[in-house]
Amino acid sequence: SEAYAVSGGLHGVGISVVNALSTKVELAIAYGGSHWSQTYTRAVPGPLEKGAGTRKTGTTVRFWADPDIFETTDYNFETIARRLQEMAFLNKGLTITLTDERPKVVNDVDDVEQAEAIGAAAESADEATDVADGDAIVEPGPDTEKKDPGKPRTRTYHYPGGLMDYVAHLNRTKSPIHASIVGFTAKGTGHELEVAMQWNGGYSESVHTFANTINTHEGGTHEEGFRAALTSTVNKYALDKKLLKEKDPKLTGDDIREGLAAVISVKVADPQFEGQTKTKLGNTEVKSFVQKVSNEHLSHWLESNPAEAKIIINKAVGSAQARLAARKARELVRRKSATDIGGLPGKLADCRSNDPARCEVYIVEGDSAGGSAKSGRDSMYQAILPIRGKIINVEKARIDRVLKNAEVQSIITAFGTGIHDEFDLAKLRYHKIVL
Repeated sequence: SEAYAVSGGLHGVGISVVNALSTKVELAIAYGGSHWSQTYTRAVPGPLEKGAGTRKTGTTVRFWADPDIFETTDYNFETIARRLQEMAFLNKGLTITLTDERPKVVNDVDDVEQAEAIGAAAESADEATDVADGDAIVEPGPDTEKKDPGKPRTRTYHYPGGLMDYVAHLNRTKSPIHASIVGFTAKGTGHELEVAMQWNGGYSESVHTFANTINTHEGGTHEEGFRAALTSTVNKYALDKKLLKEKDPKLTGDDIREGLAAVISVKVADPQFEGQTKTKLGNTEVKSFVQKVSNEHLSHWLESNPAEAKIIINKAVGSAQARLAARKARELVRRKSATDIGGLPGKLADCRSNDPARCEVYIVEGDSAGGSAKSGRDSMYQAILPIRGKIINVEKARIDRVLKNAEVQSIITAFGTGIHDEFDLAKLRYHKIVL
């Protein structure tokens, strides 16, 4: 039917699995002018009961996860909230309300605050993992939440702009470099595509992909099609408008996506996911569909918004220049390491031991502090590296500027691990680094 033209499930066993893994499942259904209800206890169905008449439609499912099967059945509010917010973004105009009726949340405002603290800690852990994986972070936000003492904690999500609101949310703590959010939709035979995107002044990309509302954080053919279209379209426009010279090397995908916040959502009638976790889309026909549609819409947007297009391309050109400068800086660091006496920075007072597990290096501020530290150290195991007081902020600076910094070069050389593709933690010269 049209209602199930696309689905995140593949085999139609979702509710059956819930039933099998729960001590009890209760169904309440409004359909055909009547209320219906049924209870399953340990997967065994009870009688189907017909209730009063109604003009409403809808289904309520309540389940009690089996503690004999699951290690924990204590649900984290923020984890659920993040997924529901994601669903609200992906389904434009949908309203989702999350209500926590657990007694520890309902009865006492202190319990609410405690639950928030637990949720925040869990969210921080999730966020650290997501950042390490290069994934997006969807934080609970900006819609309404009720936390009245003695009443259930309730949070409501509603986004009339859909993916446009999602991108605005992703860029809420950033500085967008152009005003408008690029957005387009398209339908094909068995396929639908929706895209929203905007560049910010940051140096990392934040591209999120979904297939049938499932977060495909490993990407797949829909992301491949989008990336190919974006790279070719921007390069073509830049050459056509003389923003990039013929003799200049082409902008890479990484150059163009620097600072990009984007969401790509596809709906596929017959999704094929790679692996069991549904985190990577495998439909080959989706790539050509997404690439063709994205080429057309991005070309049109760039032509229609020349001022913003120029800003975007200038940023990409700057990224390319920084990439080339960073390559030269890395080569400089390698050459410097090779030509320093013993391969170590001149200001380093090294220790005598060659056992990294027993060695430690103290990074101190300035030569005067370095002198005091040297006189009081155990020279067998303790090394001293004096550096200037105010080092470059490596989190905010481009990599080429970071690698040109003398203090950073000294630290890299002293540690001995190398950098970038040549980084090898096994070569670390000190297993304890003290700042």
